[in-house]
Amino acid sequence: MTITTDSAFKVAKGPAGRAMAEPMQVELVEALHQHLTMERNASVQYFAISLWFAERELRGFSKFFNDEAQNEQEHASKFSEYLIARGQSVVLEDLKSPIQSWQDIEEIFSASFLMEADVTTSLHQLYATAERDSDYRTTVFLDPVVEGQTSSEDEFAYLLGRVKFAQNQPSALLIIDSELNG
Repeated sequence: MTITTDSAFKVAKGPAGRAMAEPMQVELVEALHQHLTMERNASVQYFAISLWFAERELRGFSKFFNDEAQNEQEHASKFSEYLIARGQSVVLEDLKSPIQSWQDIEEIFSASFLMEADVTTSLHQLYATAERDSDYRTTVFLDPVVEGQTSSEDEFAYLLGRVKFAQNQPSALLIIDSELNG
């Protein structure tokens, strides 16, 4: 029986010293950090919107956006966990101050839809970068994320359509608010 010392087994380590099976290209790591920041910014923005609705006694809209804020924070956590699992350090960048003043509910949903579309674009760019780098671990990680993001974008498009149809009429908006509170 032969005993091998640890020095015979070379294990690659990431920036924080954690073992990693496959190194990641710097460009992809930086893109993941940027996307992580985007998710965190979305969380802060949705929380601010939730507060805006709460101040106006629209509990359904407030609940919807508070749930969205929590979802975006969960997405940020998943990206952080993925980076750590791949042996990378997580870089938390500064967040933008959220918009807290709005003209009307349609403006909020328009801005939110566009933010979701930007997140979708970011995910597609991440996917393309991972494919270009032949980083299949990352594409596998991103597959369900892209699917969930597509559903989220669809939900915002639907709600934007309903809010536009309501034409800022209080009774119609209260119906939507009630449905979102359910």
